[in-house]
Amino acid sequence: MTLKTNRRSLMIGAAATLALPAYIRRVNAQSVTKVAGVHASPVENAWNSRIHLAMQQAAEAGLIEYEFSEGVAATDYPRAMREYAESGVGLVWGESYAVEREAREVAADYPDTAFLMGSSGGPEGDNFGVFGTRNHEAAYLAGMLAGTMSESNVFGSVGGYPIPEVNLLINAFRAGVSEVNPEASFLNGFIGAWFDPARAQEAAIAQIDAGADILFGERIGTADGAQARGVKAIGSLIDYTPRYPETVFANAIWNYGPTIEAIVADIQAGNPVGKDYTEFSFMEHGGNELIYVADMVPADAIPAMEARQAAIQSGEFEVPIDNNEPA
Repeated sequence: MTLKTNRRSLMIGAAATLALPAYIRRVNAQSVTKVAGVHASPVENAWNSRIHLAMQQAAEAGLIEYEFSEGVAATDYPRAMREYAESGVGLVWGESYAVEREAREVAADYPDTAFLMGSSGGPEGDNFGVFGTRNHEAAYLAGMLAGTMSESNVFGSVGGYPIPEVNLLINAFRAGVSEVNPEASFLNGFIGAWFDPARAQEAAIAQIDAGADILFGERIGTADGAQARGVKAIGSLIDYTPRYPETVFANAIWNYGPTIEAIVADIQAGNPVGKDYTEFSFMEHGGNELIYVADMVPADAIPAMEARQAAIQSGEFEVPIDNNEPA
């Protein structure tokens, strides 16, 4: 297989000494943390774009070297991981949701290479770390704003697949809505794809036609449906307001930089990376944040949201994590 590596950012990071013997040999040989990203979707996809941007920023800051492949099919995914491990990178980043067993087998075959995978499962061994997407706190806060804005009291959401990372995000949005609007009802649809804007738009329009007047867009394309029907929407992961200035009033932003910094620090310190790095997506680490357009939301909705945000940041309040498929 020829890897589809269109762009490469290379920066020199600090030399490191690692505790595990295999890591010591690797780092002494290359004196820099080289990271290879294996993206199943195009890096323009919202989820991948946040990781890709954070990797580029880490490279520009001199923390890592970064190269990547995008659009790697599940059938080729293990081969791509092996090729990068064989090439001598220090960290293979990936998303093992569709290839959980195969990805773990690859990591077991390369114990001297660190792996960090988006995964619904747990870490394994010393070198297979995992992370989950956790912008649920920002989604909860966005729901608090949305709950005061609906005329129909019907709220929609469009997701990719009903996996825990998606379910908990939609459920957090619903919980935020319900905190300020006990009369709320909800619609939801999964499009069966991670990147299919046309299908997401169709799902959004179907929910609007069924009464929803505010949509939570876990997938790209949701805001297109909202814009076409003249209702409001919330973006997830990235900032959609520049593209939909009259439609998107809030975004549940995910920042992946803290996760990169955490695993690179472990690699450079010689710590095993076979652990769960999900915590670094939490608000207390700067891993997610709410951005919103103040003049698009009711002024009297903001104080309650800001008070809840402060409670989340201080640890006084924890947004419930509900992995169940939204009804």
